[in-house]
Amino acid sequence: MNEKDFSKYERARILGARALQIAMNAPLLIKITQEDLEKINFDALKIAEVELNSNILPISIKKPFPIRKEEELKRVKEKKISDEQKEEMEAKEVEEIAKEGEIMELANPGDEEVEEISENKVEE
Repeated sequence: MNEKDFSKYERARILGARALQIAMNAPLLIKITQEDLEKINFDALKIAEVELNSNILPISIKKPFPIRKEEELKRVKEKKISDEQKEEMEAKEVEEIAKEGEIMELANPGDEEVEEISENKVEE
């Protein structure tokens, strides 16, 4: 595969893997002179990049294609709701809201007493 066939993520993965191999004293796949190595300060990542650009790395990427299905798509049937069912659903929603209101009253039972006390203070 040509170097341009890789995405930036695949390229980064290949360079990282090869640089790790080079850092662990793997043999170089390309002949680099001592002067060139000194210029790049023996950087494993730069050496891996030179190897990748010269297309000699034996690393390949598998890019699987999605499986194509030949069958036709099925349409989903919409469920029709009658007027009676709508009324039942609305009644259930109203009941749920009423229950939530009762729960809120139970959570704050002393609010009425506070209002009476504050009214008495205003009168004085």
